[in-house]
Amino acid sequence: MQECLDRNYFCVFLCSWEVMQCSAVIDILFLMDGSYSIGKGTFERAKHYAVKLCEALNIASNKVRVGLIQFGSIPHLEFPLDSFSTKQELKKHLKKISYRGGSTQTGLALKYVLKKGFPGGRNSSSVPRVAVLLSDGRSQGGVVQAAAQLKQTGVVLFAVGLRYPKWEELHALASEPVESHVFLADHFHDAVNGLSTSLSMLSFCSATPAGCRAESFPCERKTLETVKELQGNFMCWKGSKGYAPSTSLCPLYRYRKVYRRHQTVCHRTVCSDPCDSQPCLNGGTCVSQGLELYHCVCPPGYGSDPHCAPALSLDCSIDLLFLLEGSATLTLEGFLRLKSFLKRFLQTVVGSDSPSKVGLAVFGGETRVEAQVGRFKGNTRNLLKAVDALQPPGGLPLAGQALRHVTRHGFVSEPVFADVSDDLPRVVVLLAATPAADDVVEASKYARDREIFLIGVGPERLKAELNNITGNPQRTLTYSSPDRLVGKIPELKAKICSVDTQGCLGHAADLVFALDASVGVGRENFATLQDFVRSISVQFDVNRDVAQVALVAYNRRATTVFGLDAHESGSAILKAVGEASYMGGGVSTGAALLHIYSKVLTVANGARPGVNKAVVVVTDGSGGDDAVVPAQKIRDSGVSVFLVGIGDMQRDKLLMIAGSEEYMISVPSYEDLKYFEDVLVQMVCSEVRKPVNLCKPNPCMHDGICTLSGASFRCLCHGYEGPHCERRSGKNSSRGDVPKPAGLRKKSRQRKSHQELLRHYRLHCRRHAA
Repeated sequence: MQECLDRNYFCVFLCSWEVMQCSAVIDILFLMDGSYSIGKGTFERAKHYAVKLCEALNIASNKVRVGLIQFGSIPHLEFPLDSFSTKQELKKHLKKISYRGGSTQTGLALKYVLKKGFPGGRNSSSVPRVAVLLSDGRSQGGVVQAAAQLKQTGVVLFAVGLRYPKWEELHALASEPVESHVFLADHFHDAVNGLSTSLSMLSFCSATPAGCRAESFPCERKTLETVKELQGNFMCWKGSKGYAPSTSLCPLYRYRKVYRRHQTVCHRTVCSDPCDSQPCLNGGTCVSQGLELYHCVCPPGYGSDPHCAPALSLDCSIDLLFLLEGSATLTLEGFLRLKSFLKRFLQTVVGSDSPSKVGLAVFGGETRVEAQVGRFKGNTRNLLKAVDALQPPGGLPLAGQALRHVTRHGFVSEPVFADVSDDLPRVVVLLAATPAADDVVEASKYARDREIFLIGVGPERLKAELNNITGNPQRTLTYSSPDRLVGKIPELKAKICSVDTQGCLGHAADLVFALDASVGVGRENFATLQDFVRSISVQFDVNRDVAQVALVAYNRRATTVFGLDAHESGSAILKAVGEASYMGGGVSTGAALLHIYSKVLTVANGARPGVNKAVVVVTDGSGGDDAVVPAQKIRDSGVSVFLVGIGDMQRDKLLMIAGSEEYMISVPSYEDLKYFEDVLVQMVCSEVRKPVNLCKPNPCMHDGICTLSGASFRCLCHGYEGPHCERRSGKNSSRGDVPKPAGLRKKSRQRKSHQELLRHYRLHCRRHAA
């Protein structure tokens, strides 16, 4: 079936034979040519044809019986008709038949049937008898008379040509009309279909399924003939015994093989295609699976629905404006491609019940807001019509000017109370394809300062410029070639809906990255890992009171690039990541984890008690043999361990390091890392939001014992004193009550009024901008 499905255009008739089942009482005898003239390879193809034909027959002792005679120099009965009562047994035995060789004595095989009849058959006048001759039609000896005598006894004779058959002989042997009784085994789909159709037309069996019909069609038959051609004359000697030789002119002939094609008429059964009703929506491609079943190959964004109904939904509440480039630098084809992508995106994710409001703008030498945000709220059809009506303004690609313009004029609030609708995040999606002709850094800062989230979409060559515009690589989306753009729909939807809940802003966490810097990663790919760390770090609020970030690079040995308390801002982290050096050499992930446990996740090195902690290991998977025990040791101390494996890794081994599937991400290649940033951030955030166990890791130094006491903890010290047992004491033990860390007290006071302050700040910014 799969072979047929791969050629869906022909599946209407080629696959119909696979559902045709002849269940009548009928005896079928194969006469299979096993001579030297066809060879072993062609003999195997003949067996394949016989097996495929049997799939369309209901093999049973009281239904269809099948026997086989192989002939070469002499006919040999391989098995009589009453040998098998199931299709599986018959097919299994057919495949085991061995090639015998010999001369092509087709006449002897026909005379054998005349004399012996159908061995194992029912030999009743009420049971139709069918002989299927598989041969190349190049018999040695007379065959026409034997075939005529066999047909006179009531046997219906089919002739199936092998390799390059001699069609004249096959036509003379087969029953009339020859168009319905002569086939070519190499085209076994067509041949099996045709023979099954002929059986139905002869009323031997009703093999045609409901909803299908038999029809005639023009077809070709091919053959290989030897042609004798005169090349000219040459001087030769002639003579005989008793006479002197003499010279003479002799003809020179050349013999060559010529392929010839013969036009004829064939028969087949055609069934209706289930894809005729066009069941696939939104541009999906229908693929038939037999006579009644089908499946839809859906474009991106529709894959979860069997009929390609929208699978993505813009279910976040935002004000969204698309800013589309239409400059003269961009070709008309390029503009239409961007417009087509925008229309496909809106068809995929925006429904009539979507909580988001959408606006449209185009830019070039000038900027035009064609539809202010919210104008087509709840009316997707008119929104799509507005997209179709977009026209390029031409001129230079003044993207900076366009960003300032849509910041001022793209989001116009209705005259209602500000606190009712103005709190919705405002997002501008820039769709560009050529470099900007003006300054975009200050313009994008102008927009971001007014609470506009910027998302940039463009080709990879514009990645640096788009990063400058968005201010965050996490909000930049690039594609390698224009045909890859439509595949970015799910990623763009995810970026749009995550703008108001970026990362873990406001959540306290100590986060440690461990980057594989060994030769298995390579220098170029190590730079990709550094970019990955930068993109993750910007989604955390880095300062002493909220999030701290540390970085460790390792090969066989681990090096702390910077510790948890080394930097107090996100910008400092972005710069410091570049200080990590590629190391090369072998790799030991276990050594890196032990280094993190003893020299990074300690109070002395900046780790904070009462703050959730996470370690993110990014590796190609090599060198993980020694990492299982150290990873478990870190987990036992209350720290989450996440593992990002890249490429062709040893998944089972890395899974043991991660502990479970929930803490592991498999990335196909380094180029695909950027697509998994959001996934990792969500996984880390879910961990750092969990309740904190103040005693994990142990905040007590010098083997002090940590015990929980309400919302705080106590250290039971031995030979030391202080809140963390940090000072040596002459006493045997001391204890200290630990106050809540100052940073957390500050965070607690701010949490209550955070939403209110944020709302007032946004209103203040917008009034100031107005």
